[in-house]
Amino acid sequence: MRHPSGQSLQESMRGAVYNSRILSFHSAARILLGILMLSLGFPARADDLASLADKFAEKIISVTGPGTVAVNVTNHSSLTKTEVDRVQQTLLASLASFGGRAVDEGQSNTILVTLSEDLRNYVWIAEIKTAANEPLLTMISAPRLKFNVSPLEGAGLSIRKSLLWSSEEQILDAAEISGGNLLVLYPEQVTLYKSQSGKFQAEQSVAVTHSQPWPRDLRGKLVLSRDNRVDVYLPGVLCRSAGMLPLGLSCKQSDDPWPIGTDQFPLSGFFAPARNYFTGALSPGVGKQHAVAAFYSAAFSTGDALWLLAGVDGNVHLVDGVNEQTTNLGWSSDIASVNSKCGSGSQVLVIGVDDSVRAFEMNGREPVPATQAISLDGVVTALWTAADSASTIAVSRNRETGAYEAYRLAVACGQ
Repeated sequence: MRHPSGQSLQESMRGAVYNSRILSFHSAARILLGILMLSLGFPARADDLASLADKFAEKIISVTGPGTVAVNVTNHSSLTKTEVDRVQQTLLASLASFGGRAVDEGQSNTILVTLSEDLRNYVWIAEIKTAANEPLLTMISAPRLKFNVSPLEGAGLSIRKSLLWSSEEQILDAAEISGGNLLVLYPEQVTLYKSQSGKFQAEQSVAVTHSQPWPRDLRGKLVLSRDNRVDVYLPGVLCRSAGMLPLGLSCKQSDDPWPIGTDQFPLSGFFAPARNYFTGALSPGVGKQHAVAAFYSAAFSTGDALWLLAGVDGNVHLVDGVNEQTTNLGWSSDIASVNSKCGSGSQVLVIGVDDSVRAFEMNGREPVPATQAISLDGVVTALWTAADSASTIAVSRNRETGAYEAYRLAVACGQ
């Protein structure tokens, strides 16, 4: 996950920082008292949700005592806004049943509820702030069952994962080209691999020349053009080939914007060469909007004609050409769009905070889960829409082996 640099550890707990996770909850300096772990089945029915909310509310009121409470719910999980609203309403009702009357923030004890998750569990955390004491935490953990399965998930859509290449050397991006061949972008070179008997064999490597050291959290992007050329975008550097085979690159210092859209929906963004994100300046722009908040990655929802930007501030920015709306969906910094011809035909692939990947479809301005999440077995370092727009290229670093792995991710119908 990516963040701008130059902040201390204490500052990183308050906002986005360079090369650290977007999701950070509580400073280690706070006194953590009363952490309570309950092994519960996560609710699939309203009665189950009420039961879980009652148990959570009882633990909260045991700390605050009966009286007025101000509740603020933040979602860092894959639950949709509708589901989060349902959780919040049910929790408020449960608090009231135990003597906790909800009021506006600032008038009473404040309860900051965070809805989080990992690969197996949902985790609800309540940070209780009182006037006289240090913040207290209480937590429940619940297995991820069928609470947030949407009708779309029942329609048979799934994510198909195909390993393209694995390397001990850092992989920045990969691209499948004609003839079943593969291009892989490394920090110092681009290598062409030819398919022979179902296996890739290195055919040619071309150096990427640059006069300045690379930034710490290096990003790069391969762009295939219709005239059988390849462009290589790196921080402050643009390399171009005269043709695909044999591969030859001419590199120069450049501040040209990076393509972040598709042939059908073109858009480019200016990349901050000393950092690891896009500045927010767009070319040619989205409608009347030529500048937005700084962001890490972008996806386009065709049905809504809406751009989704994973902001440096940890929020998702929805851009329609007139307005920029900000929402916290609990997503990481890596998102990309695919035109799968399944479901509505357009999905947004999202890397979760646990480095799983899941597809969403936009219903108005609300993302609805379209597939179950799958694991990539490592920390995701890149996610780009592929040249065919029907798939994405994801790069992750395997947690066990340390190797970099490039995958093709596609949304499959009826699986």
